Amino acid sequence: MKPLFAALVIMAPLVVATDARAALTRSELGGVSLAPRADAAAPLALKFRDIDNRRVTLREAIDGQPAVLLFVDYTCRTICGPALAIASGALAQTGLDPAKYRLVVIGLDPKDSVEDARVMARQIGDPAVERVTTLLRGDAGNVHQLTEALGFHYRYDAAVDQFAHPAGALVMTADGRVSRTLSSLALNPKDLRLALVEAGAGRIGTFRDRLALLCYGFDAAHGVYAPAIARMLKLFAALTIIGVLGLIAVLERRRRMTRSVG
Repeated sequence: MKPLFAALVIMAPLVVATDARAALTRSELGGVSLAPRADAAAPLALKFRDIDNRRVTLREAIDGQPAVLLFVDYTCRTICGPALAIASGALAQTGLDPAKYRLVVIGLDPKDSVEDARVMARQIGDPAVERVTTLLRGDAGNVHQLTEALGFHYRYDAAVDQFAHPAGALVMTADGRVSRTLSSLALNPKDLRLALVEAGAGRIGTFRDRLALLCYGFDAAHGVYAPAIARMLKLFAALTIIGVLGLIAVLERRRRMTRSVG
């Protein structure tokens, strides 16, 4: 486990679970973590209900775009609202075209209503980001299946009707694989932009972003990597080698021409 990511996994649940500590044991809190497998992927066929109470699959919510996925408790009065505000604010400041990504919010509590989700949606301050955001509610089975697949482990505290859960955001590829995990309380536009460019295999950013990933992509502190990203980095490495060899060939040809003229 990477050092900084390990710190996120250890510390984030303790922050979110502050109100729940009185009822949850140390052992139960110890099981709260965000630790997806290297090949973690979301079951995209899972069905939820959106903010208009329509049935929506996770595949439809992601809509073929790289996505930021947040798990929240729609009736949370502490961390979840600020986490959504931070995520939407950071997305608005990435400079990326909002049509090229999605923000997907999943409610952990099946008891939460459409109105609860709508109240939470007020935390999204940017209209362009709001248009590409889908807030979903599901039954306990669907939510559990999704969280287990993504390595998102939480605990419910019935005494206060709150959830102890990691303060983490998952950056997903267009086909539902986990590309990175980031702290939902410390998202910044630069990191989020590059994480989405990475999740989109470079297709949603600029050439400068793709070059930045050659260095940034090896930062082990920010999470796990999808196979598409490894392929992209290998492609850029190969192109760099080809470019260097081509330049050497051109310089050698010019040297020989100069010699023959002389």
